[in-house]
Amino acid sequence: QVQLVESGGGLVQPGGSLRLSCAASGSGFSLYAVGWYRRAPGKQRELVATITAGGSTNYADSVKGRFTISRDNAKSTVYLQMNSLKPEDTAVYYCNAREVGSVIVWWGQGTQVKVSS
Repeated sequence: QVQLVESGGGLVQPGGSLRLSCAASGSGFSLYAVGWYRRAPGKQRELVATITAGGSTNYADSVKGRFTISRDNAKSTVYLQMNSLKPEDTAVYYCNAREVGSVIVWWGQGTQVKVSS
């Protein structure tokens, strides 16, 4: 079983930056693919960025060039660096993790990001 805990959310002005963290418990984190998703009020959950166990990354078009996903396997943590934030980035951000070869997906509880002046 894997427990994921997101942190780093908060209130930021447009154009500002935040770094979200997704910390995992348990062993073998380096074998997990991890994704960041978000759900804005009244909208469906959408993919933001993913990183594979091997370090390959993928981004939603809406965040390309502004967000960066990275991982530190020694700390069992995945980060989402968010720059040039816009009001439309306001959402609850969730991370999930799936071990290579497994169909089980683990989710965190989410962290709120609000971009507003």
